[in-house]
Amino acid sequence: MTHPATPTEPALDRVNAIEDEKLDELLTEICSSRTWATLVRLARPYRDRVAFHAANASAMEALSTADLNDAMAGHARIGTPKPGDATSEREQAGVQGADQALLTELAAANASYEEKFGHVFLICATGRTAATMLAALRERHPNDAATEREIVRGELRKINDIRIDRLLDEN
Repeated sequence: MTHPATPTEPALDRVNAIEDEKLDELLTEICSSRTWATLVRLARPYRDRVAFHAANASAMEALSTADLNDAMAGHARIGTPKPGDATSEREQAGVQGADQALLTELAAANASYEEKFGHVFLICATGRTAATMLAALRERHPNDAATEREIVRGELRKINDIRIDRLLDEN
């Protein structure tokens, strides 16, 4: 979902000019890990969107297990977007209107996953239906903790990229 880089993108100029503390606030809205926000901020100035996305990827690779847990803590359980949270509702639009039996299956699968791994099932839900998210959850449930942690790291990176683009597109 990256956009072509433009030499003078006003939104990037504004992000590059934001005070550190204010940028940290904006970045923790994208990803709730303070370590991630600090690492992404320290990669400024971003010459283009590609550089901003590269800062995300680099920061995601550097996160410890505790940092990943902090990042996951900012996400709603799949199938139950946070009420009143436009980002959560937009990203999980695929569960809206889903059949109640499917939502019940999703809730049960989520509970089983959380019991096994100790955290919410995390997937880049944008553009996915409730059925495809349930299928992915079932496919990933047999993973060991280390494998699942790396998948989560990749899913968080995708989510952050989408949110970075939204930040730039809205500013």
